[in-house]
Amino acid sequence: MTEIKSESGGRVIVSSEILAIIAGKAALEVEGVTGIGGYFPGTVKNKTMRKHMPKGVAIAVEDENVKVAVAIKVQMGTKLHEVSKEVQNRIKAAVETMTGLVVTEVNVRVAAIAPEKRKE
Repeated sequence: MTEIKSESGGRVIVSSEILAIIAGKAALEVEGVTGIGGYFPGTVKNKTMRKHMPKGVAIAVEDENVKVAVAIKVQMGTKLHEVSKEVQNRIKAAVETMTGLVVTEVNVRVAAIAPEKRKE
């Protein structure tokens, strides 16, 4: 759970699962991304981040800083570097806008390539 400072004097608590959902939805909105899922071999040592790995999104929160790792499936024929950069930008913007937290890292792993649709 992550507590977000509220200016009204109350408390706002957001679970890591919600942050993962926000990040995953933002990634899926990028043209060329066909899905999310996969694992992060040897790169995620933080237990909190490992918690969300089956969903393809890993989240680590320290104070008001968020680190995100996402595994994506990309459509064949797209430019991987452009899709990955756009995924980073969308996730950062979505999490920061919706929560007020600061996203310090968004690591993208291309876990799979979806085949091109056959022309009939």
